[in-house]
Amino acid sequence: MSEAITEYRNENTKDIDLLSTVDMVRKMNEEDKLVALAVEDETEHIAEAIDLIAKQFLKGGRLFYFGAGTSGRLGILDASECPPTFSVPFDMVQGRIAGGKDAFLYSVEGAEDNFDLGVEDAKVLTDKDVCVAISASGNPKYLLGVLHQADEIGAKTIAVTCNSQGRIAEEAGLIICVEVGPEVIAGSSRLKAGTAQKMILNMLSTGSMIKIGKTYENFMIDLKAVNEKLKDRAIRIVAQIADVNLADALSTLLKCNWEIKTAIVSLMMKMSIDDARTELKKHGGVLRKIIYKQATV
Repeated sequence: MSEAITEYRNENTKDIDLLSTVDMVRKMNEEDKLVALAVEDETEHIAEAIDLIAKQFLKGGRLFYFGAGTSGRLGILDASECPPTFSVPFDMVQGRIAGGKDAFLYSVEGAEDNFDLGVEDAKVLTDKDVCVAISASGNPKYLLGVLHQADEIGAKTIAVTCNSQGRIAEEAGLIICVEVGPEVIAGSSRLKAGTAQKMILNMLSTGSMIKIGKTYENFMIDLKAVNEKLKDRAIRIVAQIADVNLADALSTLLKCNWEIKTAIVSLMMKMSIDDARTELKKHGGVLRKIIYKQATV
């Protein structure tokens, strides 16, 4: 197997151990600036992946991230943020890391080289789900096992990698390959590669949630108001969208157990909380449809 580009030495940082601290930081920042441009080159493939995920969500499917090491941790992080941000069930977006839960905090040696472990972990998938295999090098046997099992049961597959020659790029149905070049520290793919993966996963989860109506304009209208900061945000969102004062927004939110969309529909359409919930259900929970309908009446 040829050496992955993620293992190459970076000619721009060979002297990094001799630089002053501020120059070291500048050098790292210069390299990080390249990441967003590399991600930009994959815009169309990222958009394809978002549409695919949203389509499967609407069929009752789920999104699974699989990875080893840093890639696995990034997948779990992104998945864990979806329920509080979009009020989706905890099993709708899930992350799996080679080596299991312990590997999130500690390195589990050899887990990424275990094909059978990948097969076993991927048995959670169904034919409605989307499987995203994440790897900078694109070569962990664990992910090859995951993709093998995903194909066996007919799940949709996406590879997120930084190496076009990686084996997961050969096995997945859709490829997002962001070639960020050699790392500041040779082989340390938690750096530029990790940043690129984080950006992509942000887009995949956020974009697919937008497509299924989990936002209105750029407001998080499905967030769970579980603390003071989020309750304050919920009040401001309702006040701005429904065009009412903060006191009326708070009063309505209290009546509907802090359901932002319910409060907005109740205020805008001057209807009871129960009727607002019914109206939302009728429109699949998509606030945009209700507001558009009211605007055209």
